[in-house]
Amino acid sequence: MEDVLDLYAEPYDPQYPVVCFDESPYQLISEVRQPVPVAPGQPVRYDYEYRREGTCNLFMFVQPLEGWRHVMVTARRTAQDFAHCMKDLVDSHFPQATLISVVLDNLNTHTPAALYDTFAPAEARRLLQKLDFRYTPKHGSWLNMAEIEFAVLST
Repeated sequence: MEDVLDLYAEPYDPQYPVVCFDESPYQLISEVRQPVPVAPGQPVRYDYEYRREGTCNLFMFVQPLEGWRHVMVTARRTAQDFAHCMKDLVDSHFPQATLISVVLDNLNTHTPAALYDTFAPAEARRLLQKLDFRYTPKHGSWLNMAEIEFAVLST
């Protein structure tokens, strides 16, 4: 726990950004009936009935000291999806960074092996040389600020 807290206490350095990462399943729904439109003194009203349209997965990146957030939507949550998220983080969002500290939980797909299973060894190594995984302790995922962002998003 102290490792993550010490990381959060470090001053901001664009060469060494701290990014929190988490994922969450999301149910896709549609309305069965049209909402009753807004009227004077009445807000728009929705019926409780809905149609289930499947699920997706949300991957959340949060850079707490900069107030930056990014959400990627995928059909599922696999090790390959995780690897592509890490590649996107390195190549698209922080290409100039020397090392990115990534705060994440101990999910079975959150491993360096996921990158080797997805990319050629040279590419996986290139990405991992720019990533410093900082795992939250078991039962301590609340330390991950991306999890807090999901709580805000869902309410």
